[in-house]
Amino acid sequence: MRGFLRGFRYAARGLWFCVRHERNFRIHMVIAAYVLAFAPYFSLNRGEWTALLAVIALVLAAEALNTAVEQAVNLASPERRTRARVAKDVAAGAVLLCALFAVAAGAVLFARPGIWRTIGADFRAHVWKPVLLLASIPLGLWFILCGGRRLKKKPRPLPPRGR
Repeated sequence: MRGFLRGFRYAARGLWFCVRHERNFRIHMVIAAYVLAFAPYFSLNRGEWTALLAVIALVLAAEALNTAVEQAVNLASPERRTRARVAKDVAAGAVLLCALFAVAAGAVLFARPGIWRTIGADFRAHVWKPVLLLASIPLGLWFILCGGRRLKKKPRPLPPRGR
């Protein structure tokens, strides 16, 4: 049982690495937060919520896998090589593909002009909502640009995993 729970700790550590060191991961997180903030206006059914959450998870997972590929390639091939570049480019292309389809899914789910008019009316009636939205933009930008830290030194080696 301890090994099972330890696996969650390792997974959380990997996600935390992505949050701290990968700007694109943070970009996807901020976009997902805004999408999830506006989604309740659209009265999505269970299937639509499932699809929305699935595409968000898919993009974040693809970005995390891209990070894993980049780290592994950097470890295996510290010098520039064509195959290393191709591996990194293909992993980045997979993220792009997931993100483009997520945008397409979002367009299908949120292309409802009547609801956008309702959101506009709600924002005019409750001035604090657009103020809160505008105030969140610098915070989101700060998180994207400064929310992580660069690896300045080699990370210390991990202790061996017990099985």
